[in-house]
Amino acid sequence: MDEKIKVLGFAGSLRKGSYNRALLRVAKGLVPEGMELEIFELDDIPLYNGDVEEQGFPEPVQEFQNKIREADALLIVAPEYNYSIPGVLKNAIDWASRPPTNCAIVGKPVAVTGASTGRFGTLRSQLHLRDVFFALNMPAVLKPEVYITNAEEKFDENGNLTDERSISQIRKLLQSLADLTIKMKGGEGKQAVA
Repeated sequence: MDEKIKVLGFAGSLRKGSYNRALLRVAKGLVPEGMELEIFELDDIPLYNGDVEEQGFPEPVQEFQNKIREADALLIVAPEYNYSIPGVLKNAIDWASRPPTNCAIVGKPVAVTGASTGRFGTLRSQLHLRDVFFALNMPAVLKPEVYITNAEEKFDENGNLTDERSISQIRKLLQSLADLTIKMKGGEGKQAVA
């Protein structure tokens, strides 16, 4: 593939100081050669409402859908709330899946990661997201699985990821996303070792 792989990244947290937003910014600096990562903030996406959809998609939703259509792949950075997907993130994905006959997100290659102060990272959230990816026929990177645990020990006060093992895993995840995206476009990628 001669042209750059365009990845759209978004984090399922609205908190400005969130570890997941910081992780997304870190990932932008770790993309492999031939990939670019654009970050989209979910702050202005309203709650999904079929009545609103019937009146026309709100502007922030249209922008989100257009960014997804322009991207070759997605990187989702998912917090975990109450053992599952944050409402903010699920809501954005629900909007991106509308209308069902011509939606932006179906079939889009995707990788997921996340950070948490807990000892299981965002394991459950990511597992639940894989069910959503299955429903939307989204090919997902399966390995490596990257769950950043005890995030308060791995990020500094400026939101920089300081843990070398985590940085290495994010690099491998992004390379695997590049490989999957190239494969989906009919090319050959180089497999990252998990």
